[in-house]
Amino acid sequence: MFRPAVRRCARPFTTSFRQGRAARSYASASHPAFDWEDPLASKSLLTEDELAISETAERYCQERMLPRVLEAYRNENYDAKILSEMGELGLLGSNLEGYGCAGVSTVASGLITRAVERVDSGYRSGMSVQSSLVMGGIHEFGTDEQKQKFLPEMAKGKMLGCFGLTEPNHGSDPGSMETTARPHPTKKGYLVLNGAKTWITNSPIADVLMVWAKFHETGKIRGFLVERKDCPAGTLETPAIKNKNGLRASITGMIQMDNCPVPEANMFPDVEGLSGPFTCLNSARYGIALGTMGALEDCIARTRAYALERRQFKNNPIAKYQLVQKKLADAVTDAAYGTLAAIQVGRLKDEGKATPEMISMIKRQNCDRALSNARVLQEVFGGNAVSDEYGIGRHVANLFVTQTYEGQSDIHSLILGRAITGLQAFV
Repeated sequence: MFRPAVRRCARPFTTSFRQGRAARSYASASHPAFDWEDPLASKSLLTEDELAISETAERYCQERMLPRVLEAYRNENYDAKILSEMGELGLLGSNLEGYGCAGVSTVASGLITRAVERVDSGYRSGMSVQSSLVMGGIHEFGTDEQKQKFLPEMAKGKMLGCFGLTEPNHGSDPGSMETTARPHPTKKGYLVLNGAKTWITNSPIADVLMVWAKFHETGKIRGFLVERKDCPAGTLETPAIKNKNGLRASITGMIQMDNCPVPEANMFPDVEGLSGPFTCLNSARYGIALGTMGALEDCIARTRAYALERRQFKNNPIAKYQLVQKKLADAVTDAAYGTLAAIQVGRLKDEGKATPEMISMIKRQNCDRALSNARVLQEVFGGNAVSDEYGIGRHVANLFVTQTYEGQSDIHSLILGRAITGLQAFV
């Protein structure tokens, strides 16, 4: 849990961030300096607690996660201990109330995802699935017994979860899912699940799998909590998907169910249809919107540091040249705008005033701009961008995935188009 002592933590940054502290824009005694790391003073909108939480998350991510990421990315080796370490700091399910969760603001939870994604989108994906999709879904739709059973252990990172919605034949069209839930043929009080899910973060290591399936009685989509330890051999398989181009520091897999038993008590009692999974996704999409700003900010810091050190043409730092400065100016502007937009939506979410379309807007825009700017900043490194030691290519590969999952960018465009025109373009 977050404690007052965290306010004494110094603000942690990568080497390139620290190097940036020495150089500020021109200022006089009567005018403040321009801070390229926070150009529109977004920190002034944060509470003391939110600043403390952000500092705690930044310190953990830079000191404990960053040293692991290069080996993890090269070898597709996800260290599940990261989630238990996050749990010790109260970073998992942080915006949920009770059950061992910290109960912080939506903005504070987004600042945590920004700190994690500043290191790597894959690490943020593993955390988001645990916190927003699975813990958030149980907190929103579960019975008190389900909450008591799962949330405290998940908040500690001692029980890991995954979220099974996407299927091999149904990505952007989850309403057409083929996974089914039917009465168990011999065991009273049980159902059996049949079907497959794919591109599921954490599935190979998950203890509890939140699976969405069509219920036999109504044909409506319902949510089920499948506990791996209770599944007989051959009824549940979760093979890993290897050789990914992005999110290599996270673990991704499938969920394959063949008459997989689940107690009726593990079904969410009231929620039907896509409102259940979409509610979970909205929470995670908010985290992605602010998280991708962390990835973009790391790209900016790395590019700025490189451009100041790299010398070409009469021994000038390439940061002196117009094309490089234009690239940095565009990226810094988009990061500042995206951060402010996410903070605003987070405030509205806590006030009960945020709409799903707002979430779609910031998820789409921030993912798009983060990817676009990261690709352009990559050009500043020239041939060195090919080396994974510089980190910029890893962010570019990851940000393509963030633009694609939990609602591909074009799908969010159609969600916004429907809200603007009142016309449904999906059918």
